[in-house]
Amino acid sequence: MDNTENNSVTTGSEQAATCHLETQKLQALAEVCKLIGQVVHLDTTLGRILKVLHHILHMERATLVLLDTTRQRLVIRASHGLTVEEERRGIYGLSEGICGQIFQSGLPCIVPDINSEPLFLNRTGARSQIKKERLSFLGVPIQVEKKSVGVLTVDHLFGPDVSFEEDMSFLEILATLIGQFLVLHDAISRKEEKLIEENRSLKAELHSRFNRHYIIGDSPAMQEIYWLIEKIAPSKATVLLLGQSGTGKELVARALHETSTRKDKPYIKVNCAALPENLLESELLGHDKGAFTGATATKPGKFELADGGTVFLDEIGELPILLQAKLLRVIQEQQFERIGGTRTLTVDVRIIAATNVDLQANVEQGLFRSDLYYRLNVVPIQLPALHERRGDIPLLIDHFLRASNERNNREVKLTRDALDFLTAYDWPGNVRELQNFIERLVILADRQIIQTEMLKTHLSGISTPAPQSSAPLTLTAQQPHTVRDSLEDLERQTIEASLRRNGWVQARAARELGLTQRQIGYRIKKFNLSKPAFARA
Repeated sequence: MDNTENNSVTTGSEQAATCHLETQKLQALAEVCKLIGQVVHLDTTLGRILKVLHHILHMERATLVLLDTTRQRLVIRASHGLTVEEERRGIYGLSEGICGQIFQSGLPCIVPDINSEPLFLNRTGARSQIKKERLSFLGVPIQVEKKSVGVLTVDHLFGPDVSFEEDMSFLEILATLIGQFLVLHDAISRKEEKLIEENRSLKAELHSRFNRHYIIGDSPAMQEIYWLIEKIAPSKATVLLLGQSGTGKELVARALHETSTRKDKPYIKVNCAALPENLLESELLGHDKGAFTGATATKPGKFELADGGTVFLDEIGELPILLQAKLLRVIQEQQFERIGGTRTLTVDVRIIAATNVDLQANVEQGLFRSDLYYRLNVVPIQLPALHERRGDIPLLIDHFLRASNERNNREVKLTRDALDFLTAYDWPGNVRELQNFIERLVILADRQIIQTEMLKTHLSGISTPAPQSSAPLTLTAQQPHTVRDSLEDLERQTIEASLRRNGWVQARAARELGLTQRQIGYRIKKFNLSKPAFARA
């Protein structure tokens, strides 16, 4: 074969090799683009991109170093062909070694023989065991908006048939793709962070406004209440809600109904202290036409209307003794007759009762039937007073402040000291008192920012809460009397202040303090309170 034929064969072989290499490069770029398009976890994607270089182009020890979070060092973010320990050792200063030089200059770099290049640090130690006369090293900068953010490096282990220029050209294209991927990933990350923050803010707002069962509070005491609601709601057991006035008994009753299998049936509330005895019986049991003067039509009672659902009897301690026997029959037999009627009605209702009085003491005094008490007290739930769940007070204040600002078109805010002041106060009227106070504060405040001193103007009759002390209290013979007198003085001041705020209308003051009219009447008589002469004029 002559030289012409040999040259032709050689040229044909080179063209075939070149064509094969170009095909491999295109295949590698296609795989890289596919990986970038998937936009999975950053480090996972970068590692897979480097793996493509190895499997398709047979490049060894492909490594990507990027700025760390401090932006003061370059660290290996992804690699292929390095162990975990070798990756950990790959840390470089911004101007250190070949990587630092590429990073600072923003220019690609070729090291034909790493054994003769003093700048090549081999910090990972990955090439110490490689037996080869010459080992080349190629690196290109990763840039975003013309600023270096990292360096892509590979070892060149091919024979002389593949030029450095071809390798570098391909690596620069790959570096551009990686740079775009970093930009895309950063944009997605920022968007995700924004969505997460918005979601967190929304959850926080919903959490602060409407905690589980639309009840505000996440203190340990309230968590126990939530647990009890979840356990009790599915049953048919009668529930007795105990606790001071204004602690949220009606909310818990509603939550028990909404969490039960009766949630799609009626929920009817009856305030046993709001109606006189004859009207209350008609309200609960209903009446037939002509049962009494004015009964011009048959009227179904609350039990009948609530068939299949729940009846919430608030202030059950105020229920007249004669009506207690009829309620006992409804609980025991689910039967009753309307007033003036002869037909026995059967209903399926669940009874939830609530009281802020000591029913056991009323039983002992003959004011409440013992058999009814034990029927009601199947599952008692003691609601905590607000001073027993101080951690919830800021949440409640935030909720009431937002709602009141919105209703009154105001933007009233509290300072941290003011919030601490209100959190330290005992709130004898509990959540209802706090809600009414915030409403009054928003309406009457003449400034947008409320300081502690300004609160005292609106907290008429309420003294600054005393700082709590961890020191033991030593009682003397005179102290119990003094403490009792102080508490009675505070109670008298609170009642009198509420009466003044409400123009001495007892019903309004009672609602503000969470008392019944009978209870506030008793306290007015107890403290000998009367409307001033100038107010009567």
